[in-house]
Amino acid sequence: MNTRTGTPAPAEPEPVDIPSGRPADLPTPAPGDPRIERLSLNQATVKRADLARAVDGCLRAGVPSIGLWREHVAEAGQERAERMVREAGLRVSSYCRGGFLTDPARTEQARESNLRAIDEAAAFGAATLVLVVGGLPDGERDLRATRARMAEELEYLVPRAADRGVKLGLEPLHPMFCADRAVLSTLGQALDLAKWFPPETVGVVVDTYHLWWDPDVYHHIERAGALGRIASFQVCDWLTPIPDDPLLGRGMVGDGHIDVRSLHRAVRRAGYEGDVEVEIFNADVWAADSDQVIDTMVRRHVQYVL
Repeated sequence: MNTRTGTPAPAEPEPVDIPSGRPADLPTPAPGDPRIERLSLNQATVKRADLARAVDGCLRAGVPSIGLWREHVAEAGQERAERMVREAGLRVSSYCRGGFLTDPARTEQARESNLRAIDEAAAFGAATLVLVVGGLPDGERDLRATRARMAEELEYLVPRAADRGVKLGLEPLHPMFCADRAVLSTLGQALDLAKWFPPETVGVVVDTYHLWWDPDVYHHIERAGALGRIASFQVCDWLTPIPDDPLLGRGMVGDGHIDVRSLHRAVRRAGYEGDVEVEIFNADVWAADSDQVIDTMVRRHVQYVL
């Protein structure tokens, strides 16, 4: 009620889901709702928002954790970014990203970048530094040799990570990205590599988009939990048809084909107690208002993840 004019206040608009624009199936949980106490926003989901807007969006919605991307941190400046996150009281569920270890022509650049990334992740107290390990170098067809090179470069990084107290999270990517982004394609492969290093320093990332198709994924989640190797759990959905740029085929949870709830229950049974980080690469999501994106993410977490 407007106390000056005596007219009723306008009704709050009904929430709509992004990017579909359809009415939401349930109200948006309020800040402090215990159902979202382990929810995290990966900055890629609101790619066009700067760090300040992403942090403000988390605070407004009551999302207690954020996954940071180096490009946004660099844009804000390291010290300012650390201050923003610290003053907001947000956990840092992951720091994205390091890796790209496979190209011998770029060994020194990759080492320098990854050592800096470890130091930056440590400064934020990030739960893990996500490593996308890299694909086949130009003209290379020898997967075995490329994977061996990747393992050697990972070994180079481990002492620095151990010294800084940073866990390196090996992220296996869907096989369609093997040539250009990650010669690790399954959780089993990632665990076989991680086992040569201490579990407090090298773990694995369980990303629903990349692993849902694998008939052995539940076995390897159980194995990862028993070994104390689950460093991060990232969620989104698999959309069809796959877009021309397959990187942008990740959808809001509930809009695609993945049984995210079953995968979430599996990582919890395996002993993972960390955050559920929503990471979406999708042009329609990026074009939407970031606050509406976060609100949809919160509702879908309750509706399709828990």
